[in-house]
Amino acid sequence: MRRFLHLALAALPLALMPMAAHAARPLAPEDWYQFGDLSDLQLAPDGQSAAYLVTRYDRESDEARTSLWEVGWAGGDARALTSGEGVGNPRYSPDGRYIGYTSARPADSPSQLWLLDRRGGEPRVASKLKGELGGFEWLPDGVHVVLVQGIDTSPAAAAAEAAAGAATAKGEKRPLPIVIDAFAFKQDEEGYRRASVHPHLWLLDTTTTEAVQLTTDAGCDDSLPAVAPDGRHIAYVCSRYDSEANLARDELRIVEATPGATPRTLATVDRPNGQHLAWSPDGRQLLLLLGDVPKYTAYQQDRLAVVDVASGTLRVLTGALDRAVGSPRYAADDRSILVTVEDDGYRYPARVDVATGTLAALGEHMVIEEMAVAGAHVAAISSADMAGREVHALEGGALRRLSAHNVAAFSGLALGTVEDIRFRSRDGTEVHGLLHKPPGYVAGRRYPLVLWIHGGPNGQDEHGVDLEGSSPGMVRRLLASRGYLVLGVNYRGSSGRGLAFARAIAGDWGNKEVQDLLAGVDYVLGLGIADPKRLGIGGWSYGGILTDYAIASDGRFAVAASGAGSANQLSMYGSDQYILQYNAELGPPWKNAALWEKISYPFFHADRIHTPTLFMGGDKDFNVPVAGSEQMYQALRTLGVPAQLVVYPGEFHSFKRPSFMVDRWQRYIEWLDRYLK
Repeated sequence: MRRFLHLALAALPLALMPMAAHAARPLAPEDWYQFGDLSDLQLAPDGQSAAYLVTRYDRESDEARTSLWEVGWAGGDARALTSGEGVGNPRYSPDGRYIGYTSARPADSPSQLWLLDRRGGEPRVASKLKGELGGFEWLPDGVHVVLVQGIDTSPAAAAAEAAAGAATAKGEKRPLPIVIDAFAFKQDEEGYRRASVHPHLWLLDTTTTEAVQLTTDAGCDDSLPAVAPDGRHIAYVCSRYDSEANLARDELRIVEATPGATPRTLATVDRPNGQHLAWSPDGRQLLLLLGDVPKYTAYQQDRLAVVDVASGTLRVLTGALDRAVGSPRYAADDRSILVTVEDDGYRYPARVDVATGTLAALGEHMVIEEMAVAGAHVAAISSADMAGREVHALEGGALRRLSAHNVAAFSGLALGTVEDIRFRSRDGTEVHGLLHKPPGYVAGRRYPLVLWIHGGPNGQDEHGVDLEGSSPGMVRRLLASRGYLVLGVNYRGSSGRGLAFARAIAGDWGNKEVQDLLAGVDYVLGLGIADPKRLGIGGWSYGGILTDYAIASDGRFAVAASGAGSANQLSMYGSDQYILQYNAELGPPWKNAALWEKISYPFFHADRIHTPTLFMGGDKDFNVPVAGSEQMYQALRTLGVPAQLVVYPGEFHSFKRPSFMVDRWQRYIEWLDRYLK
């Protein structure tokens, strides 16, 4: 049984400890420019080096800059392989001689495949694509790669391109109509889905830059290619957006790596949160992840499965595990698969036996973001309560740090402590959470308390440091370092506690979650460490939605900050990207009008709200459109309740412009301080 109310830092290996035992100053919004966010971890075929991406936020250009890095297995010698241009999808060639990656140069041109010779020399471009490059994988010969490329080949597009070229030649800029026929027709950051643009697989010769098309199904968006060990076959996912039924499914296909070959469908499965395909070393099986039925798509926890390539027989390996798995990778043999398991505030590594489905943990009290496997070596990107993401070697159930991109930035900060808590909700349900205490915490003193709510709802508050711009964990550290008690609650609907816990809120939004959140506040108040007259609340995305629900349900909060939220849920139908969830979980509004009004109670009962509230959003957000914040702002101003609306131009659900990330943090501090200090 895990002990609660302990300092999570005490469970960490010494290698993860910050360099300074006593940090000097509180976390500030401008510190965002000092952090590096690590992603896309890959191990060289011999396991002696790891390649990965580091994204930093440049103050002068006001842009996120992503570079390719490599570190040796011994650690300590990490070096940048590229210098600031945007790069993505690093992949070692099968012989380890090259690292391929995607990059757009100049930035407004289509991305291309670039090859970096690890023996020295400048990178060279290896493709000449007209459309956007959506990813690639090497073939075993080390010469060919399979690409994901989307080109609009319709006659209308050709005519429009010619017209646009003529207009540009005349110095004119003519907007072109966006023609749409997809059922799910919009996606945050991607924008509208055009009727004639479908990414397909292409086979590229890296020595000649010539590419030939492998797949042509006009109804499919092809993605996630996985090359068989013999190089003769490619597995991939065909995604369809033309109907509600197809929107919920992944069609797994296999095609020969030869132009003109006919793909065959291997399996059709419920679409997971994040699909991953990989061949077994003997080429007989394919691993994949499974999602849930459409009604529970917002609360699903991905399961691990394997499918026999010859027969199409599918076996679920983690059906008895009531937790989500991720980052699956075959071990060096065919007998086991390594995964991460999301569990009650952590994401620990585990090994799954392919024959029996038996799962064995490879460590505990860890937050593993990604894993990579080569031979006997396992690498991971991991973070901890007081340490940002770094590359680690996973050895004997412990993490050995290889990189040091965030060590200096975190070593000078006073972040306080993080404690696990558990309490009973108002109906008796056991709920877990995290309590951040400020640096220099003094027992017996009553502090202002801020309840900061994670989004999703599928997701969890956990011990690692996530450097994504709207990360609730980083906001809690920011506020705690400035003298606040900050509470995170894994309310019902969250992951990490099993399917029943997650599904408990299906079709009943703003009820059990709010009970759990308010019970968490009651619990902390009952400890005698929080001032009941200085309570704040906030969150982003579903955290913003729950903020609206909570302040319409309980009037004791002195201040609120609702980011990228919504309260009139009916207005989101057709405006955001969640049409599958709405139809499957709630039913269309014309069939269940009373339910839609019920879950929109913060808007229809806005007169119950007296909490001064800061509303925020990006004007290009298709995930939770800024209209949700605008409506609540207008309602509170109409009612005479203090409110402020901040709209960030050009931003999606997750912000890209560093100065806007810093600005958002600063506004949180100023708004909360105004009413709580």
